[in-house]
Amino acid sequence: MRQFLTALAAVFFLVSLHAELPPSAYEQMQAAAPEYLEVEILRVDIKPGADPGQQDVEIVARIAKVHRSSANLQPGGMVNILFTLAARPPSFVGPGQVTIPLEGDKTVAYLKNGEKPDEFEPAAGAMTFRNF
Repeated sequence: MRQFLTALAAVFFLVSLHAELPPSAYEQMQAAAPEYLEVEILRVDIKPGADPGQQDVEIVARIAKVHRSSANLQPGGMVNILFTLAARPPSFVGPGQVTIPLEGDKTVAYLKNGEKPDEFEPAAGAMTFRNF
């Protein structure tokens, strides 16, 4: 019995190593995002980041529809989205990385203000460019 419980605990531990946030966490991040837009992705630039294993991503998108905007963004305007992705070890535990949309994609974007007034960054982690 002890061996069975030990094996069961080991399997549970290994499965939990690839844990993702629950959907409710992403829903909360989306609800709290200051900017909720529908956009068309015009350009995606990916460059090596400052540290090994990092990628700096810059996305330029045209705003098709504004659902919510604390920055007073308007349809037809442009938005610059900047973020960095870091390589993760296979045993990484935590939220999923932001998925990079493709040029030409029409998608939602949950964003927050970046370092500069005309720059934005993902506000909902792996669900920044997707709805539930």
